[in-house]
Amino acid sequence: MNYEFTIIVPVYNEEESLERVEKELTDYISVATKVTKVLFVNDGSTDDSQQLIEKICGRSPHFTFISFYENCGLSAAIKAGFDYVDTPLVGYIDADLQTSPQDFNLLLKHIEHYDLVTGVRSQRKDSFVKNMSSTIANGIRRAFTHDGMDDTGCPLKVIKSEYAKRIPMFNGLHRFLPAMILLQKGKIIQIPVQHFPRMEGTAKFGFWNRLIGPLQDCFAYLWMKKKYINYSIIKKG
Repeated sequence: MNYEFTIIVPVYNEEESLERVEKELTDYISVATKVTKVLFVNDGSTDDSQQLIEKICGRSPHFTFISFYENCGLSAAIKAGFDYVDTPLVGYIDADLQTSPQDFNLLLKHIEHYDLVTGVRSQRKDSFVKNMSSTIANGIRRAFTHDGMDDTGCPLKVIKSEYAKRIPMFNGLHRFLPAMILLQKGKIIQIPVQHFPRMEGTAKFGFWNRLIGPLQDCFAYLWMKKKYINYSIIKKG
């Protein structure tokens, strides 16, 4: 099929949620405004996630996977997905499905005029501590990047693949995707999306790595911004 859009699903020990992921993404594919496929990136899971992923991919040609030898982290999983996709558009969603695949259509409405469209979680269904730490972390990040985004941690995004593939690899990149598109002179926008309580599994980030990690990553981003190479070819022969 002539796929137009690939949804990356990073997976780390999500065996409890993968059957629901399969159902919800299959439902979305049937109504997607772009011809869509799914790419699981198994980030070195130690449970039965890999076996379930292979069963899901065996049931449908719209589902594919790559699997890491060992756990490398969310940023590595997203970057590997960006490198691997062969469609003009790429997006990602977390396997916990606290955001809905159906909302990809809301983001895709804007992708013609923007290079990254990110969700912003309205009426978040997280604990007070998680919401507060995320609010503080987002404030720190905005002060460093001036990206104007309220919720870069929202796990629902659509990006033009040509921009996604030029994002350099570094830990914490998932928090800086809008800023990295701005470094490429791209255009970004945020769109409100639904948010739901986590139904299965456990969160992979705690209070401190939601605060200390983003602060450390901000300094890495400033260094990268200073050194970042960006060029446009006007003519070739």
